[in-house]
Amino acid sequence: MPTPIKISDPTPATDSRRVPGRSRLVVVAVAAAAALADWAILAPLAGLALTARQGGIQHIGAAAVLAATVVVAFAGWGLLAILERRSPRARDTWTVIATIVCVLSLGSPLTNGIGLGAKLGLASLHLIVGAIVILGLRRTSLSATERC
Repeated sequence: MPTPIKISDPTPATDSRRVPGRSRLVVVAVAAAAALADWAILAPLAGLALTARQGGIQHIGAAAVLAATVVVAFAGWGLLAILERRSPRARDTWTVIATIVCVLSLGSPLTNGIGLGAKLGLASLHLIVGAIVILGLRRTSLSATERC
């Protein structure tokens, strides 16, 4: 009985190499979806007026939430990519920087929000986006040995 010929696939499905770009794009999308869900719960469902003083009184709507989330997530992605090219400890350095930025960003809603509800609601948006971006992008970061 002849033995069957085995053809090896040059890119097996069990390949353990990670593709950071795709994973990072998922992080951006998840952060945007979570921010919009939080906004939808706070504003339309709970009836909370998310307003802040920024060169006048600003009503924070879904478009502003989405735009800010996407910009921040891509900025975090960009900084992580730069650090990965220049530092062997990119993941740790990026995590410290991103955490500091997230904590400092709370100053804006807590000082500029109009009313306690708006302050807490806007702060929750910052924390949700910050947590998803920090934990998600950190998880996608390649170690120094994986990058070489």
